[in-house]
Amino acid sequence: MPAERAEDRMVLRIGGADREKFLQGLVTQDMGRPGEDLRYSAILTPQGKYLFDFFLLNRGDDVLVDVKAAFGPKLAQRLMMYRLRADVVIEDSGLPVVRGLGDPPPGGFADPRDAALGWRGYGMDGGAPVIDWDAIRVAACIPETGIELIADDTYILEAGFDRLSGVDHRKGCYVGQEVTARMKHKTELRKGLVTVAVTGAAPPGTDIMAGDRPAGTLFTQAGGQAIAYLRFDRASGEMQAGDAKVTWSQV
Repeated sequence: MPAERAEDRMVLRIGGADREKFLQGLVTQDMGRPGEDLRYSAILTPQGKYLFDFFLLNRGDDVLVDVKAAFGPKLAQRLMMYRLRADVVIEDSGLPVVRGLGDPPPGGFADPRDAALGWRGYGMDGGAPVIDWDAIRVAACIPETGIELIADDTYILEAGFDRLSGVDHRKGCYVGQEVTARMKHKTELRKGLVTVAVTGAAPPGTDIMAGDRPAGTLFTQAGGQAIAYLRFDRASGEMQAGDAKVTWSQV
C-alpha cells in the first residue's frame, strides 16, 4: 500500500530547554518515558474534559506535535497561554504528515492507537489519499478530532483513551488529571464510544433513541457500521437514529 500525505494534519515543533517539563505538566502522556516512539496524547480542561488530541514525537532536541490542521492554531495558542516564562519555543514545523498501512518503513513510526492504523511519518514523500481511513476507524472504534472527540464535552476515558494508549495513569499531575484518575479508579463507566451495526444512514450527531428514551449519539458511519456514543443501561435491542436503525452487541 503506498504512503499517502495527510492533508488535514499539521506539525508543531516545541523547542527550548524547558520543553519536556512544560509538556509534562499539560499532556496525558509521560514525557519522561525513554525511547523515540510516537505517542498519542491529549490536553484537557481543568474539569477533565477533552480539548485537543495529537501525536507526540520526542526527537531529543525538540518535540513534534502532530495535530489536525483545523485545530493546530488553537492548540498553539493554548500552549502559549501556559508557557509563561518557561524557555519554550512553539512554531509550525512545516513538515508534512505521511501515513500508510502495514509495518512502518525506515523513518516511520507505528500508530500507537491500533495496529490497524498502520504508521505515520514526518517530512517523508507521500502521494494523494487513497485509503478509506473512516472504514478502518469505525471497525476499530477510533474516535476522530472534531467528530467523536468534542472539545469541552468529551471525557477521554469514555472515548477509549486507555485502549488507545492515550493516557498514562502512572505519571504525575497534569491539567485535568484528578478528574481522569477519579473516573479510572472510582467509577464504572456508564457511557462511552462503541462500534454499532447500522442500517440506513443519518448525519453525524443524530440522536439515538431506544423507544422514547435518548440512548446516545450516532457519529461516523462506514460499511454497515458506525461509531456511537451510548448510555450502556439504555442501549439494547433495535434503536433508531433518524432514518437509521442501530443495534449494539455487548459481547
